[in-house]
Amino acid sequence: KQRLREEGGEQAKQIRDVVIPDAITVQELANRMAERAGDVIKSLMKMGMMATITQSIDSDTAELVVAEFGHRSKRVSESDVELQLQGKDDAPEDMQPRAPIVTVMGHVDHGKTSLLDALRRSDVAGGEAGGITQHIGAYQVTVPSGAKITFLDTPGHEAFTEMRARGANVTDIVVLVVAADDGIMAQTVEAIRHAKAAGCPIIVAVNKCDLPDSDPSRVRQELLQHEIVVEEMGGDVLAVDVSAKTKAGLDKLEEAILLQSEVLEVKANPDRRAEGAVIEAKMEKGRGSVATVLVTKGTLNVGDIFVAGAEWGRVRALLDDRGQRTDNAGPSIPVEVLGLQGTPVAGDEFAVVETEAQAREIAEYRQRVMREKSAVAGARGSVEQMLSAIAAGQAEELPVVIKTDVHGSLEAIRSTLENISNDHVAVRILHGAVGGISESDVALAKASGALIIGFNVRANPQARDMAQQENLEIRYYSIIYELIDDIKAALTGMLSPDLKEEFLGNAEIREVFNITKVGKVGGCMVTEGMLRRAAKVRLLRDSVVIHEGTLKTLKRFKDEVKEVREGYECGTAFENYNDIQAGDLIECFEVKEVARSLESVQRASTSS
Repeated sequence: KQRLREEGGEQAKQIRDVVIPDAITVQELANRMAERAGDVIKSLMKMGMMATITQSIDSDTAELVVAEFGHRSKRVSESDVELQLQGKDDAPEDMQPRAPIVTVMGHVDHGKTSLLDALRRSDVAGGEAGGITQHIGAYQVTVPSGAKITFLDTPGHEAFTEMRARGANVTDIVVLVVAADDGIMAQTVEAIRHAKAAGCPIIVAVNKCDLPDSDPSRVRQELLQHEIVVEEMGGDVLAVDVSAKTKAGLDKLEEAILLQSEVLEVKANPDRRAEGAVIEAKMEKGRGSVATVLVTKGTLNVGDIFVAGAEWGRVRALLDDRGQRTDNAGPSIPVEVLGLQGTPVAGDEFAVVETEAQAREIAEYRQRVMREKSAVAGARGSVEQMLSAIAAGQAEELPVVIKTDVHGSLEAIRSTLENISNDHVAVRILHGAVGGISESDVALAKASGALIIGFNVRANPQARDMAQQENLEIRYYSIIYELIDDIKAALTGMLSPDLKEEFLGNAEIREVFNITKVGKVGGCMVTEGMLRRAAKVRLLRDSVVIHEGTLKTLKRFKDEVKEVREGYECGTAFENYNDIQAGDLIECFEVKEVARSLESVQRASTSS
């Protein structure tokens, strides 16, 4: 500095752009401003904040410090690292038709995998234990016309819902496989519920039509009970009779899928960074973490750096559904990806980023969020979370899954719950069935944030453990009126409370005193009711409200008091406000939340 002065004046101060996250240490803030940490601590002391060099300060305080030193501040949230994943929206002219993604669902042993085998012209079930699908597979089939269809074969609708619970809504169409000789079974009904909850169009494949005791028309009749009306009965759901064994009707099924995809207009832009979802991930000996990924937009290339959930990596190799190496994968193409640093979870989002640093930063942030979530998971009840998580402005809903001992109870509970809904609050029955509570019910409740109700039934041990892990509440009842009363109470709790103002009292300012370190203090006389320090106050001048806030101090002589009643004198000062004059009026009031009941809402809606 001495040398600079001698050379003719001190160097002009450099103004910097300082990036401020949600929380920052004093040392880091000083480094970013290129100021001495001691000066930053002095600045904080002036604001009345004693902080050490390693202490974290919030972004608002940091912004004030930056402004005081004459720099420009730029606020960023910690979650902004994820914004790097969001590419720009695709222009309509860049969109190209892609293969529809189809999930095959249905009851055990109704021929899901056999149907896929017939479509793939290869044997998947040959390597499966007992002919049951043990893992999620994704396959792309080219039909004789040259069009492509991507099939997801799942070990059941639980996996479908597990993925949906993690936000991976990759399925365009659900093919519901029903055996013509067996009809609608328990898992078929569950599959319908899961498909409807996901909002996917359904195509019914009536399988095993080659058997002598098959009755496809009975299947169509039974579907009516579950609100699926096929085209032959005047509805809009396509139903196709097929036989996986004789390969009859497969061309019609493929036609139906392609027709439905034309209606949906499934398109994607292949000329951008790849995005998709992890269908399955596992650790393999000699290959490390391997993820089956379904690309939904863009093109994935060997060498791309990507983030999958809370893991990241670089694409070392891509393998298609037949195990052949490939250099790239476009929209709707399933591939196995090698090169992950860790193993992601099925349903995790998959996205390509520009640099390794970005990928590492996003993965670290997500891992930190996961750790924080698991730490607070046990702190709050899931039903409370569900009730508080209802989106503002939407019709408030309480989703429920009901399992009962007999059909009669189920119908009675269903009709009663539907009747207690009104314009403001609604019960949404996701699934109602007879029997014990299974893992499938817990998976559905988890995906939709629903309450599980058991009427004279109990959860099996696996479902109970799963519900505990997921922090879901299962409520058991044996009396129908108790169940209804509890749901009413839950709905009433969901109604946003009414705010009601309660007047406490008035006081007139007779004299104003200037007191050092306190500011202006009004000498008052309480003319009506009382003044309470914890309550809210308004300052009125000529019957006009000029300030609303809280009291900083309320004194009788030299003592600080909680309240002063009518006819007594007191000294008052406002929090963060000094413009008071003799003759002003102080109005004291409280704001109370009054819980709204269903009855009061119904009365209000009928009167209106």
